[in-house]
Amino acid sequence: QVQLVESGGGLVQAGGSLRLSCATSGRTFTPVDMGWFRQAPGKGREIIARIAWSTFNTYYADSVKGRFTISRDNAKNTVYLQMNSLKPEDTAVYYCAAATTRLGEYNYWGQGTLVTVSS
Repeated sequence: QVQLVESGGGLVQAGGSLRLSCATSGRTFTPVDMGWFRQAPGKGREIIARIAWSTFNTYYADSVKGRFTISRDNAKNTVYLQMNSLKPEDTAVYYCAAATTRLGEYNYWGQGTLVTVSS
């Protein structure tokens, strides 16, 4: 079984930065891609960033493009989301997810970490 554990959330003022981490553990696996999602209060879950494992290609939602950066450290089995210039509308629970069979088909999820951006 694969476990994903997010960390790094918290309270930050608008304009500030946070770095989220997603540590993987359990059986050894090589994902097809890994993504970061978020779910704001009263809204659905949306994908905000993803990274393809073999090509390193990345995707960002328009709402975070230029402010957020997804990266990975294979040695630490960890994926990061660097979030800069945070806005109150970035307030959400952030989840990481792994796709192990097909791009975009996420079959492993973390428990989420809360990010709150105050104005």
